[in-house]
This record gives sequence, C-alpha cells and structure tokens, in this order.
Amino acid sequence: MAIKHVRSSEAGMTVEEFKDWLMRFDDDCDGRISKDELRKAIRSIGVRFSWWKSRRGIRLSDSNNDGLLDDGEIDNLVSFMQKDLGLKITAKN
Repeated sequence: MAIKHVRSSEAGMTVEEFKDWLMRFDDDCDGRISKDELRKAIRSIGVRFSWWKSRRGIRLSDSNNDGLLDDGEIDNLVSFMQKDLGLKITAKN
C-alpha cells in the first residue's frame, strides 16, 4: 500500500505496515529514527511544515529523551501520526 494514499483511504494500514514504511527512511540503518529521518518520512507524504512536525513527533514520542525513536517508541509515534497528521493506522487488518 502506498503511504501517500493512506490519508484518503478508508482501510488505512496496520501498525506493522507503518513501521516497515518508516524504516525505509532509516538512513544509517541503526534501527532507530532520528528527527531528520522522521522529517523525510513526513515530507514524503506531502505534509507541510515537516521540520516542525518532525520535531514535535520526536518530542512527544521519545520516552527516554535520547532524540531517537526505537521500536518501542514508534508505538508512541503511531498515536502522533494518527492525531496530528490524520493517518489511518489500525492494530490489525
């Protein structure tokens, strides 16, 4: 499923599909998402002010305040992406 069409899709995507999509932006392949990597992901779906929204997404999702989102913290990011960006992400198909 193409992420660009998620905003208008009724079905949306699963959390696992979202994580797989997000990890495509993990430029340094460390398994964590930085603010710059999140900015690229947000920009790729056509959201305006990606620099501000990526900073906010990291701030709200980063539980240990290291500036990076690991697998456990990406669950927090799912909530941000749903509420603030309007993405439809479901627990299961």
